[in-house]
Amino acid sequence: MLVKIYFLTTVICCCTVLAQDLPPNIALVIADIFNPNATTTPTPTPRPVATRRPGIGDIVTSEPIAPTLESQILKTDDGVKCTCVPYYLCKGDNTLRDDGEIDGFGKIDIRFDPYSCHYLEICCIDNRTVSEPINPVPVEKRPNQPTGCGIRNPNVDFQITGNNDYEANFGELPWTVALLKTDTEEYFCAGSLIHPQIVLTAAHCVRKYRPNQFKVRAGEWDSQTTRERLPFQELNAQEIIIHPSFNITSVANDFALVVVSQPFVLADHINVVCLPAPNMFPASGETCLSSGWGRDKFGSTGKYSVIMKKVPLPVVDFEQCQSAFRSARLGKYFILDPSFICAGGQQGVDTCTGDGGGPLVCSADASENRYYQSGIVAWGLGCNDPIPGAYASVALGRNWIDEEMNRLGFGVVSYSY
Repeated sequence: MLVKIYFLTTVICCCTVLAQDLPPNIALVIADIFNPNATTTPTPTPRPVATRRPGIGDIVTSEPIAPTLESQILKTDDGVKCTCVPYYLCKGDNTLRDDGEIDGFGKIDIRFDPYSCHYLEICCIDNRTVSEPINPVPVEKRPNQPTGCGIRNPNVDFQITGNNDYEANFGELPWTVALLKTDTEEYFCAGSLIHPQIVLTAAHCVRKYRPNQFKVRAGEWDSQTTRERLPFQELNAQEIIIHPSFNITSVANDFALVVVSQPFVLADHINVVCLPAPNMFPASGETCLSSGWGRDKFGSTGKYSVIMKKVPLPVVDFEQCQSAFRSARLGKYFILDPSFICAGGQQGVDTCTGDGGGPLVCSADASENRYYQSGIVAWGLGCNDPIPGAYASVALGRNWIDEEMNRLGFGVVSYSY
């Protein structure tokens, strides 16, 4: 069965040879594939509060933090009347530790049932409903919990079932952020936190924007609801720094830093990712993870994911990747810039059009569940085809990142491990 993965990459010009040096048919293919204006995100439209929508393209007019829905009266399996309330306002649906504290709220089925409560609500009988949120022990205070950058969380608040399309758990990849236009709140790219006040993203994402034109959202998970106990945070972009060797023609050195107006408050669902040492590359064949809310297929008809996805992608040898691009649509003269690494190449498992700039992370220490960011989503040929995608190599950009972080006075401690 073909498995569709709803993920991200923005397709932009990547060819390092001039179009006039190519046969006419190849030049037309390149012009068609790599037109950065070929697909656009649809204008956000209002969405009903009580139902889930098909994608992050409509995000951003989020539900109010205190929903105005009328309470829905249902009955439990035992026939007792119950009321739909947020999962953290009902006593008993959580996991008690020996010391009487709770680590989370158990498992939640994300499959939507229009005849029941929202999946982030519980049908709670009156004597179990509480007015103040039940707050589990913070992740960093749980026994034997590692701290610092790059910690992948298996269970921040709850675990999910019914995640048949590689949906991530809430807060599982807490460094993944969304970039939103300030005026329309339209989602246009992704990024990663490397410091509470610094986002690493792709240069091609932000090169046309001024800082006052977009903001950064951290702690997002389900883009169509605000029923999570821990809310997302948003901060305005304050400064954009693009790698001096970024080349829009080849997308070489596709690195950018975004300074936000003040530090994000780090929490269970918001944290920084680790970065690799210079020239530290993942091994060919190693499986890494890319995260985001991108589309399920190429083009404007593709649907954005509602819940953040995490797609497993094997790292592909550089020469093998270049050969795959040449054999696909780019021809024998195509040269892949050495500032990229490649990942993917499995039919039906891919990143896709919609939001470049997102992180590709690989395991740094399995015993600590710690990850470092190897790549930044840059470009690819279509979606879900057996062709790898190209990712800006963070290891090759590490020296520049360090220089800029030191110049700004932030230092490198936040992402070092």
